[in-house]
Amino acid sequence: MNFEEILPRLKAGEKVIRGNWGGAELYVKLVPAETLDGETMNPYFVINVRGEGYTMFTPTVCDLLAEDWKIVE
Repeated sequence: MNFEEILPRLKAGEKVIRGNWGGAELYVKLVPAETLDGETMNPYFVINVRGEGYTMFTPTVCDLLAEDWKIVE
């Protein structure tokens, strides 16, 4: 799948990963917009990495153009 195909799935709450990532990356997910202390936080991506927990994820150009995205069950 390409990024255009997985983006709606991310928005629906599903978790995704690149097929050629063979390391500790478990999945990417979208954290939806929320209100915190009366202010709106914009949505953002996080990646879950084995042994490290969550960290912010910003897709690279290579990620956006990749054809190896898949849904994590």
